[in-house]
Amino acid sequence: MRILAFSDLHLARARAADLVAASSDADLVIGAGDFCNMRQGLSEAMALLSGITAPFVVVPGNAESVEELQAAANPGMRVLHGTGVDVNWLRVFGLGYGVPVTPFGSWSCDLSEEDAGQMLAKCEAADILVLHSPPKGVADVTSGGQSVGSTAIHDAIERIQPRLAFCGHIHDSWGQTGKIGATQVVNLGPRPNWFDL
Repeated sequence: MRILAFSDLHLARARAADLVAASSDADLVIGAGDFCNMRQGLSEAMALLSGITAPFVVVPGNAESVEELQAAANPGMRVLHGTGVDVNWLRVFGLGYGVPVTPFGSWSCDLSEEDAGQMLAKCEAADILVLHSPPKGVADVTSGGQSVGSTAIHDAIERIQPRLAFCGHIHDSWGQTGKIGATQVVNLGPRPNWFDL
């Protein structure tokens, strides 16, 4: 399967157009959260992505709640948050939101490490983990040099050992990759990222 993956669109029209154009060559499209900005503009973001007709799996970022994303989702879009889905022969499990809790205030949709760990415990096996937040120590470094990823997510990747773990959230680490065991971890960013499984 040819997989197109991205994160952190944040209503960028040119980026959305690139993703829609690229999606015609994809067997599966994955969006790792933050489609809008600070809980504003989600319907506009979905309209920008409405040209994607391939199977489309997404998780909410910290800029949109799971309920908001489910309500606004385009036809055929599958929203995951502590849940999984089979796409052909691939098992995909997703967890959105900022983990650990961010300092951004009341608009941000976040989970504690404990709550994230409980939700990730539901996943016994997956080929792909779709996460908004990165794991602690991999693709999670801010411009100030701080590692701000999630311990619960790191532990889940180590336990599950999916083939791929996709994330976003930390803009300064867009494009960064690393390994946890045999799992390739990728902080996607909003450009088209291609993977073959």
